[in-house]
Amino acid sequence: MDTVWTRPAQLDGSLNDDVIGYGVEAPDGSVGTVVRLSPVPGFDHLVIDAGVWKFGRSVVVPAGVVTAVDAGEQVVKVGCTKEQIKDAPRFERDQDTGDLFYLRKLGAYYESLVTAVE
Repeated sequence: MDTVWTRPAQLDGSLNDDVIGYGVEAPDGSVGTVVRLSPVPGFDHLVIDAGVWKFGRSVVVPAGVVTAVDAGEQVVKVGCTKEQIKDAPRFERDQDTGDLFYLRKLGAYYESLVTAVE
């Protein structure tokens, strides 16, 4: 993977707008539902409604942490745990997904997870 923002090649184009409404599964359980994809140049990511954790809280997950898309089950699988996603820099408002300062901070967090695993 080039960066956490790069869509994994093995997904073969399956990470597209069709996944809006799909559930998101971490290795340790459900994260929430994809509400949109944001292809900010160089910062591809998913916005997930994680209301199951807190009152309507949404989270941003870089496309590079997606490990699989199962169209039959309508599930996007990610390679980090629910706790790691919860600990990521908070997504407060829609403008954050276009804020390069926020995206760089979020990217650094997820890059540190990838580095810790390697």
